[in-house]
Amino acid sequence: MKQNQVIQEIEAEQLKKDIPAFNVGDTLCVHQRIVEGGKERIQMFTGTVIARTGSGLSETISLYRFSYGAGIERIFLIHNPRVTKMEVVRTGKVRKSKLYYLRGTSGKASKVKEHIAPLRGEAASAGDATETTPAT
Repeated sequence: MKQNQVIQEIEAEQLKKDIPAFNVGDTLCVHQRIVEGGKERIQMFTGTVIARTGSGLSETISLYRFSYGAGIERIFLIHNPRVTKMEVVRTGKVRKSKLYYLRGTSGKASKVKEHIAPLRGEAASAGDATETTPAT
């Protein structure tokens, strides 16, 4: 076995399986475990995904949010064991793969349009219900 294959097998064991599908422009809530002294707590960071880079274990996301008069940008490793949960708060409709232009903005200038699409399961079940109803 080659060394590259061994590394890929070890990395495959450590990849998380419960990562939601998200893209750049989406608003994510990342729950991260923080240890302070002997105490441990969960801290949430909610922000807009402005970049998604890397692959495998080294895949990272950059989240940006403007709060208390200052822009805050944090970079998270997706497969980090300290990241306990990731939730998609809303999906964004963007045409770029990197949203670095949001860094210096606040208020309406830092907004991303929301992508609203019907869910496939609900649309299919609603269509089936109307077709199977007999007409009298």
